[in-house]
Amino acid sequence: MKITKNQIDALNYQVTIDIAGDDYAEALKKRLNEYRRRADIKGFRKGMAPMSLIQRMYGDQCLYESVNRIVGDQLDTFIREEKIRVVGEPLPSEDQPQVDWKVGNDFTFKFDLAQTPELNFEVGEGDKVPYYEINVTEDAKKAMKGQMLQQYGSLQEGKAAGENDYIIADIANEGHSVEGVYVSIANVAEIARPLFVGKKAGEKITVNVNEAFENETDRASMLKVEKSKLAELDPMFTFTVVNVKTFKAAENNQETWNQMFGEGVVTSEEQFMEKVVERIKANHTQEANYRFGNDVRKYFVEKANIELPEEFLKRWLVYANDGKYTREDVEKEFPAFVEDFKWQLTRGYLMEKLGLKVEAKDVQAAAESYVAYQYAMYGMGNVPEDMIKSSAKNVLEDENQRRRLEEQVEDNKTIGALREKISLQTKKISEDKFRALK
Repeated sequence: MKITKNQIDALNYQVTIDIAGDDYAEALKKRLNEYRRRADIKGFRKGMAPMSLIQRMYGDQCLYESVNRIVGDQLDTFIREEKIRVVGEPLPSEDQPQVDWKVGNDFTFKFDLAQTPELNFEVGEGDKVPYYEINVTEDAKKAMKGQMLQQYGSLQEGKAAGENDYIIADIANEGHSVEGVYVSIANVAEIARPLFVGKKAGEKITVNVNEAFENETDRASMLKVEKSKLAELDPMFTFTVVNVKTFKAAENNQETWNQMFGEGVVTSEEQFMEKVVERIKANHTQEANYRFGNDVRKYFVEKANIELPEEFLKRWLVYANDGKYTREDVEKEFPAFVEDFKWQLTRGYLMEKLGLKVEAKDVQAAAESYVAYQYAMYGMGNVPEDMIKSSAKNVLEDENQRRRLEEQVEDNKTIGALREKISLQTKKISEDKFRALK
């Protein structure tokens, strides 16, 4: 057996493995005996069929399996001994010779391999990344105050329907009728929305429901029919407005403050505005931290100055996805892939250099935080801990979700550690200018 390495450049290799008949003879014999022991062939006791019959029935398959196992083992050993930092997996070379699968033949296999570059850079106070402090303006205070009061608002009786209001209507045509239908005017298709705006209780509207309510699931729910039956209905309906509901913000008073912050926590307009500013600053900090994370990633990826075997990577992405993506698809998405891949390599180097590790408890905490956030999105803010843990367990059983959370933890740990090592260039900035940053 002979293994030949041809180093094309710093990142690409071609490896040739030559196998003679003697190299696989013993492995083939052993494989044939395994098939014979398992063979259950009519006319023979299990495991007692003549070897000549086994060879006729399974010889080609055993040859293929034996040789490929040897090739795989040799390639793995070669990669390990040569300490190649393999990208993806070895690919059959484009100049691979035709293989004639016959016992006794010699075989030649050629593989293309690529590796990632070895990173080597320091981290310290000389590394400078901007950190933005967003100014709190009077306009921002006014907007946040309105949002908080709106959040605790309620539907109340209205007169003429506005674009953000609701109407309750009885709807009917000659073949179908439904009473007490709630219609959110904001969700009505733009082409039909003017029919509803300005309407008052007692007024009638003729509406093509197919045009006004484009989502079939929502339309079926409104008309109280199965979705499969929608096509059978005459789409022209008369809407008789029963009443109008308008969403009004909560009053800026003690009762509302108690609902927002707890009984007696806020007792004056000044204290309320302090809470408003706290909320703004919390949002600004979250946005600034997110921006800082992106800037850190960009800075250290540029510092790492990673060169990748891009042509090999494109081939591997097509090969690894087994026909799901064409070369054209890969070319289109490749810039985003390269950007993310370079950060993965940089992050891995930084985690090792800074002695960072992801532990099971870190991933568990990330899963519980994710689940709690999902519940909060649906208005469930005080979910029992055992329910959170149970849902987190289900999330972690999904391999894709688990890997996403692991990467999130790796990002957070790496960026958090870097924040303590590097110099932050604090910059005060207006909200408008911050939003305009590229």
